[in-house]
Amino acid sequence: MKFSELKLPEQVMKGIEDAGFVDCTQIQAETLPLALSGKDVAGQAQTGTGKTAAFLVTLFTRLLNQEKQGDKQHPRALVLAPTRELVVQIEQDAQLLGKHCGLSVQAIYGGVDYMLQRNALREGADIVIGTPGRLIDYLKQKVYSLSKIEALVIDEADRMFDMGFIADLRFILRRLPPFDKRQNLMFSATLNQRVMELAYEFMNLPQKVQVTPEQMTAERVQQVLYHVGRKEKFPLLLGLLRREGMERTMIFINTKREAEFLNERLMANDFPCRMISGDVDQKKRMRILEQFKEGKLPILIATDVASRGLHIEGVSHVINYDLPQDAEDYVHRIGRTARAGAEGKAISFADEDGAFHLEAIHEYIKEKIEVEWAEDDLFVHDYKRSKPKHKQLEVKTHGKSHQHPHARPGEATGNTAPPKKKRRRPAKKKPEAGSAQPGTAAN
Repeated sequence: MKFSELKLPEQVMKGIEDAGFVDCTQIQAETLPLALSGKDVAGQAQTGTGKTAAFLVTLFTRLLNQEKQGDKQHPRALVLAPTRELVVQIEQDAQLLGKHCGLSVQAIYGGVDYMLQRNALREGADIVIGTPGRLIDYLKQKVYSLSKIEALVIDEADRMFDMGFIADLRFILRRLPPFDKRQNLMFSATLNQRVMELAYEFMNLPQKVQVTPEQMTAERVQQVLYHVGRKEKFPLLLGLLRREGMERTMIFINTKREAEFLNERLMANDFPCRMISGDVDQKKRMRILEQFKEGKLPILIATDVASRGLHIEGVSHVINYDLPQDAEDYVHRIGRTARAGAEGKAISFADEDGAFHLEAIHEYIKEKIEVEWAEDDLFVHDYKRSKPKHKQLEVKTHGKSHQHPHARPGEATGNTAPPKKKRRRPAKKKPEAGSAQPGTAAN
């Protein structure tokens, strides 16, 4: 199906043309006819299949075809997403697709200027895209109202459960107009029992659409698995980076601490890279992502905060330095490459711990990852160890400056003399019985 076959407003079609879209993806072809007719939809599809465009086209069409009610302050549509990165990605897609619609879009998420977003929301926006936490914060302050919401979108619904947002999600949904007075769209990588219970509670008889291909992973991703010891992972990584000539590579790791350690070692060995995790400041995260998207940064190390919702074109390789504990996360991780019909390669390391997760991953993706055995010459053992990050303490002695990395404040260093020991005064003897006290006469 082509977008031109759908009865879309001219403003929306111009945005679709600007984005370069011609043919609908499978999830778009199956959900758009239902959603454009006003029905509620609960859609399932793997990552990178065009779910975002499906609900944005529906929102723009609905808001353009219906006359706005109420004042400017109250938003008309609400999009809920679990992560800041996904919110930013949706906003960027909305600005592109809705460029000619004359509708204002505002993103709300934590980690950026609090008052700036607060004032922007107070001034009013037609479509609000946000994470639950900060939306609730402004809602309690009565910065905006949800009383005029005409359309609701819940994106990555299964992730909402996984990240513990379900209580916040219910808090927001209970403050919307009745479910039969608005259109509701829900999209998720999986429509499990928990997600469908949420759909039946807050949606109006949703049409369930499942797009599940024969293989769970993207078709053009070449998957390779290396069985390697924990201590041999970094030497193998260096060998692969040198051999493969990876132009734009994402390396996934399970913990922030290990990500920092890997980032430091790669930098020490002349591989420019940056790291993002949930603890990194939001502005810094967005700056790093922009550098990666623009090709200024060849390697991006990330925890699973970057495994969903990010559309970065031209990612040539995805490396699972750690295999994920959740099989679904494996699909989302390798889905960062081979997007929009491109080709890519996903390389995974299975160490002593990661091997325990392989069976669940194979069962979930309904195929076995091809195993390759690394030859000895692929391992790089003469690499530089990263330097310790301790601060050196500068001590001046006789007008010269000396570095003492292990000195403590107040500790003797350099040529300075050790501190003199204080002499202990002898304890005073108690007077014997019958002896005269000092300063008194004897009887």
